[in-house]
Amino acid sequence: MEKAEKREFVGTLHTVFNDTSVVVVAHYAGLTVADMQKLRSQMRQAGATVKVAKNRLAKIALEGTDVASIGSLLKGPTLLAYSSDPVAAAKVAVDFAKTNDKLVILGGAMGKTALNVDGVKALATMPSLDELRAKLVGLIQAPATKLAQLSTAPAAKLARVFGAYAKRDAA
Repeated sequence: MEKAEKREFVGTLHTVFNDTSVVVVAHYAGLTVADMQKLRSQMRQAGATVKVAKNRLAKIALEGTDVASIGSLLKGPTLLAYSSDPVAAAKVAVDFAKTNDKLVILGGAMGKTALNVDGVKALATMPSLDELRAKLVGLIQAPATKLAQLSTAPAAKLARVFGAYAKRDAA
């Protein structure tokens, strides 16, 4: 890489660190190209991104960002997984690490909060934004459905009472 390319890369990475809500750091030594492509594909489907960057350049890009606490994790062959959804990158990374022991999660950061391995795993167990939105919509719709049932229930009861009187009078 030339100096201009390095500056551009650091600038891009700095913007990413400022804009994302969560960053996961992991060692990838021993992953095959096919495994790496599979990881990238899974991340892309979840709305997350994986980047392999030189640690020195990544540390420069971290300066002045909320996730600067991950700088100490950048040793050896590391990859950075990040997403704007606070759960997506952690969830995919943890799931992939379960099936592939070559990916070793080192930690991460969520905003200004530094996460250790257990923190990243705990974050991965939380529901994603889409799942939370679906639950919220379900909770909002449930009372409306119950109100509709309650408003039609008295009329149905009244109709049954009138039907019972009609049958009694006819008999």
